[in-house]
Amino acid sequence: MARRSSFVMFGAGTLAIGLVVAALTLLRTNEEGPTDAGGTSAEMEHIHGIGVDPGDGTVYAGTHYGLFRIADGTATRVSEVQDYMGFTVAGPGHFLASGHPGEGQDGPSSVGLIESTDGGETWETLSLSGEADFHALEYRHDRVYGLNSMTGQLLTSTDKQTWDMLSQTAIADFAVNPDDPDVLVTTTEQGLTRSDDGGATFELVTSAPVMVFVSWADDGALAGVTPDGVVYTAQDPAAEWTKQAGLDGQPEALTVESATEIYAATNGTVLASTDGGATFSPMLDQ
Repeated sequence: MARRSSFVMFGAGTLAIGLVVAALTLLRTNEEGPTDAGGTSAEMEHIHGIGVDPGDGTVYAGTHYGLFRIADGTATRVSEVQDYMGFTVAGPGHFLASGHPGEGQDGPSSVGLIESTDGGETWETLSLSGEADFHALEYRHDRVYGLNSMTGQLLTSTDKQTWDMLSQTAIADFAVNPDDPDVLVTTTEQGLTRSDDGGATFELVTSAPVMVFVSWADDGALAGVTPDGVVYTAQDPAAEWTKQAGLDGQPEALTVESATEIYAATNGTVLASTDGGATFSPMLDQ
């Protein structure tokens, strides 16, 4: 399941937009770095979400400067330049996102929910333009879930047009059980929380460490990462969480595709693990 998240600071009863930890070290690419589809230099900075296209397994990263396709050690920008604060994959070549328009683009400062059906090259506004800035998005059970940073509301929609509120509380990220749409987990300042009633109520999961990002794969595997970049995995949110590798940097995004396949972002680059988080390697050639 594609995953996606931006930086939301845990607040004392409020949801504040910002960094969850101290200022991130930014990656400014040079002529050996990421490129546009046309071959020109591009900036892959502030990675807000990672997703994997189920059609061909290609990894995508939503960033402050557009959507990038990562393959063969390089990152190529496939979209126009705009800020993708939330990003998730809904199907082969089918992406959902949120964020802000790029320089010189018309429209409200927050784009609401936008959709691409051509692998990220073009996008259409679906709903909540000017009303929502989703810093976390997930598509599962034929519905989209989104964390609106403008209001602190966790919302869901079955048609991508009309929305229902699940909860309104200070959370940084969330994940939905692949087998049950009523079971969700969220990351909070107090720790991981779990809901068994579709988000109406949440209880603290005492077995889990405090994490900033969390992701739930289709095969049931869970992964989370702490604010200082240590990855943990589990097979059930209430079960024991196993400490895995550190990212050697503050986390920017996380997605778990399976019990063995995990992707994370730190310092403006994407890391991949094929051994369940025991080790991570950069996906981009240095």
